[in-house]
This record gives sequence, structure tokens and C-alpha cells, in this order.
Amino acid sequence: MDAFLLILMSLALAGTIVFSVFAFVKGKDHRRRNFLKSGGCLYACFVLAMFVGSEDGALLTFLVILMVTALAGMVVFFILAFVKGKGNRLGNFLKSGGCLLALLAFVLIAGAMSEDVPVTEEVNASITDKEAEAKAKQEEEDKEREAKEQEEKERDEQEAKEQAQKELEEQEAKEQAQKELEEREAKEQAQKEQEEREAREKAQKDQEAKEAEEQKKKEEEERKAKEEAEQKAKEEEERKAKEDSVTVSQKQAVAMAEHYLSFMAFSKSGLIDQLEFEGFSTEDATYGVEHISVDWQEQAVIKAEEYLDFMAFSRQGLIDQLVFEGFSQEHAAYAASQVGL
Repeated sequence: MDAFLLILMSLALAGTIVFSVFAFVKGKDHRRRNFLKSGGCLYACFVLAMFVGSEDGALLTFLVILMVTALAGMVVFFILAFVKGKGNRLGNFLKSGGCLLALLAFVLIAGAMSEDVPVTEEVNASITDKEAEAKAKQEEEDKEREAKEQEEKERDEQEAKEQAQKELEEQEAKEQAQKELEEREAKEQAQKEQEEREAREKAQKDQEAKEAEEQKKKEEEERKAKEEAEQKAKEEEERKAKEDSVTVSQKQAVAMAEHYLSFMAFSKSGLIDQLEFEGFSTEDATYGVEHISVDWQEQAVIKAEEYLDFMAFSRQGLIDQLVFEGFSQEHAAYAASQVGL
């Protein structure tokens, strides 16, 4: 496989050189395309070098390829300097010198990398020793950790046993406390039920006493209501009897009082006096006035308006006149206010 890759690398290198030569021999029309083909062959050569060795080996191989390319370019341009004629000689010499400089630079880089190889090997050896020491140290640490884990495990087991014993004791203490609590609650519940029973009995007695008192009160109210109803019925009977016993003269007094009030305002006493003037007795006149529907305060207002229709009065004079007519002081003052005085 490596031999096949080396053959391919040789073909790629040869293609690089050939297309580079064609780039200058074929003329300007084909120069760019030949340079591209030369670059493609060079890239293929580098890729194949990467497959052949390690990364460092591939870089050295690539540098060797560049060195060979630079050497080939230097020879080609040197030959062309004498073949192409004097017109292109200087340019070809310059190109040949550039290839020589590139060759020297690649040689220096390859030499520096070759010197670094032993150092790299020493570094790799040192790294290997350090890895061995680290591995031994890691194994020792693993043993110590295992011993420590074993010790912690035993300690955890001991603590677990102690914890289990402690939890067992706590559980027993908790069960004992729970039992005592249940006994105390049962005792309190029994006492509470006794108190509730006594309270219910007391409430029942109080309720019975209250109901008895309410019944007594109700009976008393019913008795009073009955007495009031009887009294009211008796008064109604007396009123009816009294109404039945109304005389013709009293009825005439009522009619006469209503007649006078239909066209003139009177006070209560003034109307009684008017009925007496008409020939009714004081008893019949009083009966007639008391058995008509009349607002004496309104009568005072009407009387005040009648006085003001034919005579001028001051407020106090009008009040005094209305009092003289038999109206009360209150009704007289109200009437004076109503007529605007």
C-alpha cells in the first residue's frame, strides 16, 4: 500500500514539473491553465504524503517535494536563459535565482525540523516516564481510596446500626407517648361528654322554664286582650245605645252646625255660642259641635282671611281678634302666618 502511494506521489511530482515547464514553453495562452494543473498535482502530492507517514513525516516529505520542485525550476530556468535568446535571458536568470533562494529556504526549514525530531523523542520518553509515575501514583491513590472507602463503609454500617437502635428506642417512646395521649384524650372526651350532657339537661330545664314563662305570659296577654275586647265591645254597645238615644234636638244641632260652617268660619266655642243663640240648649249645642267633622285650625285661617277682606290688622291684632273669637292661641298664630302676617 505504501509503495502504491509512493508511485502516485512520484506521478504527482512529475506532473507538477511537466505542467510548470509547459507553462513557460507553450506560450502565454496556456500558461495559466498549466500553472493550475501544476498546482493541482502539487496538492495531490501533499495529500498523498499525509497518508504515507505521520503528520511530522508528511510535512518533511512535503518540504522535500518543494525542494525538488525548486531545484527543477532552477535548472529549467537556467537552461531557458541560454535557449530563449538574449531578450528573455535576464528574466529567466532571475526566475532561476528565485528558485535557488526557495530551495535554500526549504533546506533550512527541513534541517531545523530534523534537529527537532530527537528532542521530540526525548520529550515523548519523558512524557512516558511521567505517565508511568502518574499511573503508579494513581494506583496508590486508588488503594488508599479503597481503604478509606472500606473504613467509611464500616463506620457507616456502625452508624446505621446505632441509628437503627436509636430509631427503635424513639419509636417505642413515641408509641408510649401516643398511648398516654390517647388515654388522656379518652378521659378528656368522657369528661367533655359528661359536661355536654349536663349542659343539655340544664338547657332543657331552662327551655322548659322559659316555655312555661312564655305560656304564662301568653295566657296573661290573651286574658288582657279578652278584657280589652270585652271593654271595647261594652263601650261600643254604650256608644250605640247613646247614638240610639240621640234626640231630635241634638240631630238638629248637628245639622245647624254644619249649615253655619258651610258659609262662615267659626271657632268651636263660637259655634256653640251661635247654636245657643239659635235656641239650642248648651248640651245640645255642644253635642252638635262635637259630632261634626271639622278642622278648627283651618277654620282659624278662613276666619283670618274673612277679617282681612274688610278690615286691616296687624299680626298681633289679628291674633288677638281670633283669640277673642274663641280660637286657641296656637291656631290664631298659625292662621296669621298663613295669611302672610
